[in-house]
This record gives sequence, C-alpha cells and structure tokens, in this order.
Amino acid sequence: MTMKNERGIANFSALKTSIANGEEQSVKELLGNQPLLDIEKSYLIDLAKLNNNNAIIKLLEAMPVKK
Repeated sequence: MTMKNERGIANFSALKTSIANGEEQSVKELLGNQPLLDIEKSYLIDLAKLNNNNAIIKLLEAMPVKK
C-alpha cells in the first residue's frame, strides 16, 4: 500500500467519524475541494441522513463527483 492510499483511507475514516458526530466544520475541512467517487458520495450522504444533519447533507450533495 502506498503512502497516498494510507492517507486516503485515514481521511475517509476521519470524514465518516466527523459526519457521525455532526461536526460540520471538520467535514468541510476534510472534504476540501477534492471530488468524491459516486459510491463514496452516496455512502456519506446516507450516513449524514441517519443523523438528520441537513447542513452536512447539503455540503455532501454539493461535492463534485470524480469521473
């Protein structure tokens, strides 16, 4: 596994935790400007919906999808 993949996995894990905890500012910081894969975006939106956090749902829905 390359260092790039390890950071990607750690970042995604931190993003999931921030969403589950309702930490909107952390979610913004972790998302940055990088596009998400469609499956990642869908999963994270579903996670945010479980917590009924509309602010985070809107952030995720606005994220670009990697093609």
